[in-house]
Amino acid sequence: MRHNKNFNHLGRQAGHRKAMLSNMASSLILHKRIETTVAKAKAVRQFIEPLVTRSKEDTTHSRRIVFSYLKQKEAVTELFRTIAPKIAERPGGYTRILKTGFRLGDGADMCIIEFVDFNEAYTLGVTPAAAPAAEAKPKTRRSRAKKATDAVEDATVVKAPKAKAPKAAATKASAAKVAKKTNVGKKM
Repeated sequence: MRHNKNFNHLGRQAGHRKAMLSNMASSLILHKRIETTVAKAKAVRQFIEPLVTRSKEDTTHSRRIVFSYLKQKEAVTELFRTIAPKIAERPGGYTRILKTGFRLGDGADMCIIEFVDFNEAYTLGVTPAAAPAAEAKPKTRRSRAKKATDAVEDATVVKAPKAKAPKAAATKASAAKVAKKTNVGKKM
């Protein structure tokens, strides 16, 4: 029975598991996306989400706590400088897991774990810095139909001479070629 077993041990001793999760979390912070197995990705998500929440408040105390988990100075500075401002208004769910199939060697279920706000394909290219700029543009209540009618009035209409007879003959000839049936693929 697995009563009260809260996390996956991933087939490793405690020290090895902590070091692996720390290294994977640091790689995720530095590269914004990593490819791994689904079980490890779920374990890394549980490991990193509280650290990202802690990084929203940039104090010496929170930096030291995050450093005690990650043990890499570069990852801590990247987390507090680039990731924390981008996810400041997000209440949780900072990562997403995208399943990619099975590994050829052993058939392990593989996936990509990434930060939600750092994938332009899913965020439609909207960055937090660009979103306020779009909202800052003044909105007018003027009708746009007036501009369209002005443009139509300014344009001059030029009519080309019509040649009905030659075009009609050409279209009938091309229609006859298209209408020709073949017996390819029919039962006999």
